[in-house]
Amino acid sequence: MKKNIYFVILSAVFTTAGLAQEPARPPVLTSFADTSNLPQQKIGPDDLVGVYVYDSPELTRTVRVAADGSIRLPMLKVRVPAAGLFPADLETAIAAALTKEQVLVDPIVTVSVVEYRSRPISVVGAVKTPLTFQATGLVTLLDAISRAGGLAENAGPEILVSRAQLDADGKATTLVQRIPVRGLVNNADPALNLRLEGGEELRIPEAGRVFVVGNVKQPGAFLIQDGAESSVLKALALSQGLLPYASKTAYIYRTEGGTGGKNEIPIELKNIMDRKSPDVPLVANDIIYIPDNTGRRNTMTTIEKTLLIAGGLGAAAIYAFTR
Repeated sequence: MKKNIYFVILSAVFTTAGLAQEPARPPVLTSFADTSNLPQQKIGPDDLVGVYVYDSPELTRTVRVAADGSIRLPMLKVRVPAAGLFPADLETAIAAALTKEQVLVDPIVTVSVVEYRSRPISVVGAVKTPLTFQATGLVTLLDAISRAGGLAENAGPEILVSRAQLDADGKATTLVQRIPVRGLVNNADPALNLRLEGGEELRIPEAGRVFVVGNVKQPGAFLIQDGAESSVLKALALSQGLLPYASKTAYIYRTEGGTGGKNEIPIELKNIMDRKSPDVPLVANDIIYIPDNTGRRNTMTTIEKTLLIAGGLGAAAIYAFTR
């Protein structure tokens, strides 16, 4: 019986000793352990990375990537380049730096991205909620517009996508792509739904306007939703048509590009409405002026006065006759 008890005690001692010899697992750092759901993307300046070095709490910390794309860790004399590397590549670079400077013999390094700040996408202009956000994961042009609440009612016919790039001489230039809204949204052309990598600026200019003044029922400024397809007849329809004494000749005042002067273009409304002349296209900031037909107004005024006098004379004659 005693032999069995000794055997059990010895077995427990050896088992405990064996467990004590197993290497302890590195603890999970709660400061940035919950960032594993961030997509794996290349690290850039101003990103916040979490560096965990096994069994070295003095080296374990979060580090902001500097403007030159490097990070600095304690006990390292030189900075470690980080920009343009994936987290796994940065792990190798940090381990190599620790070994080279004889800080650790065989370091085990884990790197995760806590926060991305190097991939901003700005959406400005005619959207419901202009904003700037970070491109984490797959982001398309439609995704960016959706995050901004969609296009505003006064949005123009194009979306301008600006990207910075280096030319053949290594100088930074800006490439601007014009994406038609009709092709992207109405026609759902997948080639126009650009993939955004970060660093882009999306500008949605407001739609142009035409101004209708003079002898129309509803003067005002009207948006050009269809670009070059806007015309004089469409503008008159938006202003609810002509008044009775409108002139048959109207005028378009158009600003000349570069000079700032206005050019007066006469148009024959009657010929256009009688389909004897083609409709005249309009461009943004055109002013259509429909003057008063003074001669016709004076003629109608004279006729009205004549009828009024004649009516008065007739009534007086009838009164005199009845007496």
